[in-house]
Amino acid sequence: MSEEAPRGPLTSLPMIQLIVTPSKALVDEPVSILATGLPPLQVVTIKATLKDEKENLFQSRAFYKANEAGEVDLEQAAALGGDYVGVHPMGLFWSLKPKRPFQRLMKRDVMNSPFCITLDLYDSVRLKDSATIRPKASQTVQRWFVGPGVQRKQIREGRIRGALFLPPGEGPFPGIIDLFGIAGGLIEFRASLLASHGFAVLALAYFAYEGLPDKLLETDLEYFQEAADFLLAHPKIQQPGIGVISVCKGAEIGLAMACYLKQVVATVCINGPIAVSAIPLRYRDLVVPPSQLVPEHIQIHASGAIQFRSNISDPINRLNPQSILPVEKARGWILFIVGENDECLDSKAYAQAAMDQLQSHGRSNGRMLAYPGAGHLIEPPYSPCCFASWTFASAKPLLWGGDSIAHAAAQEHSWREIQKFFRQHLSPSGSKL
Repeated sequence: MSEEAPRGPLTSLPMIQLIVTPSKALVDEPVSILATGLPPLQVVTIKATLKDEKENLFQSRAFYKANEAGEVDLEQAAALGGDYVGVHPMGLFWSLKPKRPFQRLMKRDVMNSPFCITLDLYDSVRLKDSATIRPKASQTVQRWFVGPGVQRKQIREGRIRGALFLPPGEGPFPGIIDLFGIAGGLIEFRASLLASHGFAVLALAYFAYEGLPDKLLETDLEYFQEAADFLLAHPKIQQPGIGVISVCKGAEIGLAMACYLKQVVATVCINGPIAVSAIPLRYRDLVVPPSQLVPEHIQIHASGAIQFRSNISDPINRLNPQSILPVEKARGWILFIVGENDECLDSKAYAQAAMDQLQSHGRSNGRMLAYPGAGHLIEPPYSPCCFASWTFASAKPLLWGGDSIAHAAAQEHSWREIQKFFRQHLSPSGSKL
C-alpha cells in the first residue's frame, strides 16, 4: 500500500475589499476610499451611483491600477481615465453626472434622509453597466445634509416663508439668511449644512412657494427686511446684525440688502450682478429700474443650453447707470465669490466693478475671491459640477459652466472662506466697520 504524499499548507487568495471611511458623514466631509486584496498591478474600475429623491440617476467612474501590494488608495493613487484623471480622493463624488441630461443634483428633504452613494469595484475597465457582470466589492456611503442635534423650524410668519435651522445648544448663534436664485421655491441644503457648523440660518423663499408670487415681477426689499427683523428678534440669534449668503439672482438681492438694510453686516455674493436686472427693485419710496436683458445677445451652446453670458468683453458699460446698486453705502462687509468660467453672468467683471466702486469712495469693506475654471453654481464641497440644467419656467436648459476639477477645488476653498468670513464679521466686535 503506497503512502499518500504529504500536502503543504493550503493558501487562499486574499478577499477583495472596498473600505470606505467614514461610511456616514456630512456631505462637506471627505471620505477615504481603499481597495485591497487585488492582484498586483490589476486595472480596476470604481463606479459611484446615486439616485436622487425623484429617482434621477447620477453616476461617475474612474480607472485605477493597483500597486504591488494589490491596493488602490484614492488618497495617493492617480486615476488613469474615466470621469477625471489624476489624484483626486473625492473625485467620484464631484464628478457624478446625470444619466438624463440637464438634471441638477439637489437635496430637497434634508432632515429625514441622506443621499446614499453606492461604490462598486470591478476588476477590469468597465465603460458601461452590465446586468451580468457583478462587482467584486461594494459599499454604500451615507451623505447627510444635517448634523446631530440641528433643528428645523418651518417659518410662516406674516409674509415670510422659509425654514430656520438652529444648531444644538442654547446659543446665541450668528444668524444668516440664505438666498438662491431663479430656481424659485425653498432650497434648504446650504442652510442645513451651515447650521451643522454652528450658524443659525433662515433658508428664505421669495417666489414660487406657499402663498408667495408664482413669478417674480418685482423685488420687494421690504419683504427681505421683514425676514432680517424676524431673524434678529429670535432669542437664539447673536446681535447686533445678520449675514446673507446668496447666489445668482439671490446675490443681486443680497447685495441690495447690504446696500439698504442696516441689519445686514456681512454678505456673501456668489456669482451675481451688481445692478438690478430684468425686474425693478422696490424699497419704500425708492424704485430702482432694471437693466434690461438684450435677447439678441443670447447664445445657444452646442449642448442646446442657453448661454446668457454675453461675449461682449465689457458688460459694465451696457448697464443702465440708474440700475447699479450703491455698494459704497453698504454698512457691513461684502465677500464676492466668482467663477471665471461662469457661463450665466460675467461675474468677475461685475465683482471687479463693485470693488472699484468701493475703492473710489474710499471704502475697504469688500473682498473678491476669483476662481479660474469654476462655473456659476459654486456649492458646498464635493457637490457635482452642474454644467447646465433646467430651471424654473425656462424654455431651454441654462448653461452654468465650470471645469469639473477646477470647480471642485473652488467649492472646497470657498466653503472654508465663507465660514471664516461669517465667524469673523458676525461676532459682536467684528460687525463694526
